[in-house]
Amino acid sequence: MERRINTPITEESVKELKAGDSVLLSGYVYTARDAAHKRLVELIEQGKALPFDVTGQVVYYVGPTPAREGQPIGSAGPTTSYRMDAYTPALLDQGLKGMIGKGERGPAVVESMKKNGAVYFAAIGGAAALTAKRVVSAELIAYEDLGAEAIRKLYVEDLPLVVVIDSEGNNFYDIGQEAYLKTVKQV
Repeated sequence: MERRINTPITEESVKELKAGDSVLLSGYVYTARDAAHKRLVELIEQGKALPFDVTGQVVYYVGPTPAREGQPIGSAGPTTSYRMDAYTPALLDQGLKGMIGKGERGPAVVESMKKNGAVYFAAIGGAAALTAKRVVSAELIAYEDLGAEAIRKLYVEDLPLVVVIDSEGNNFYDIGQEAYLKTVKQV
């Protein structure tokens, strides 16, 4: 099923999303990769404020290329998500509701998603230039020293995503593979 959702994401919206759903996401999302995640979790552990309120927000695991003149961002393809797995449960406990990346997530992340009511989206790998066309604006908000891995606040319109893991822990990578294998056996 195709759904249109806006950020910040509500608990109700998260519960409605099911593994395999196509989503067009609009609103603000925040970029962050492993180096930024490490710093965010250190702030949480120290009881300090984060550079943005993660409540109801979506983090996109991306390190965009520099923007061309007149563009808000360069190519913006997803990075492999498991590199953030060590840090993700702490952010989910703070209210993060969505993550965008590619690839599998570990069991601890899936359990934390179920506990906190969050969802994991996959962006289209290999289509970074097309993904960038859905970014309307980009603002650097933290960790400029990390270059491409700094935290940016992006405004996106109709960013095409697929729900890979829903808030109940259903995994589209598993479901899709099982469905494919059933069709192959029937042939």
